[in-house]
Formats: sequence, structure tokens, C-alpha cells
Amino acid sequence: MGLNVYLSGEIHTDWREQIIDGAQGLDITFNSPVTDHDASDDCGVAILGAEPNKYWHDHKGAMVNAIRTRKGIADADVVVVRFGEKYKQWNAAFDAGYAAALGKSLIVLHGPDHQHALKEVDAAALAVAEESSQVVEVLRYVLTGKLPS
Repeated sequence: MGLNVYLSGEIHTDWREQIIDGAQGLDITFNSPVTDHDASDDCGVAILGAEPNKYWHDHKGAMVNAIRTRKGIADADVVVVRFGEKYKQWNAAFDAGYAAALGKSLIVLHGPDHQHALKEVDAAALAVAEESSQVVEVLRYVLTGKLPS
């Protein structure tokens, strides 16, 4: 059995690379949103034309990015959503809710400082991890039935 895993959320650290590297040798295909912050912000106006109003600039980008996000979450067997230490990550919370509404297996990744703020998101998850290595071990167990050594 293989897994299609969508890695959503915070883009300012290397947590995705940690999971992908840690999962080497497992039958997993990883997908994610565009993690180049400038490209993600500006894709709508770069492709569909400039907007003088910042609201419409952001709206165009959000709509174009949503095509990739919806496809990635819909096709995923497992959705991992990372909440980082910086910024209010409303898009990550939205992705977690969308995945839960679709009945996707959800793994949430965040530090203990976010436990209270994310209690409803955590309640929808099948696993709540604090470290990328724990996500890897969950995926390894799901695929192989083996516990960490």
C-alpha cells in the first residue's frame, strides 16, 4: 500500500524537507502548495493581470492557489498541516478544516504553545505531533506496522 500525502501549512521552516527526508524508502508521494511566498502571493496578478487594489491582488492569488490546494487535498490519503511559531496561519486552519470535511486522515503538527488555540483542529485530527520526526513515524507505522526502534 502506498500513500499520497499533502503537506500543508507554514512555509518559513524546513519541516517539509524533514518529513520527506525521513520518509525515504517508504512508498509515499508528497505534494504541497507552492512554498515560494512571493510566487504564491503574486501568481494571480502575474498570470491574470495587475490589480491596483490590494484586496483584488490577494483575491486573485488566493483563487489560483486554491486550484492546487483543492486538488492536492482531494487526492491525498493523508493531509499533514503544520502550524508554525510565527504569524496567524488562517490558511493552514482552513486547509485542516477542508481536509476534515472531506474525511481525509489528518495529522496536525504544532508546538505546545498552540495547544489551546488549536484544540478544535486537534480534535479533528487522527494524530497531533510536535515534531516532524513523529509525523514520519506515524506514516512509517501506517505503511509497515512497525514501531520506532
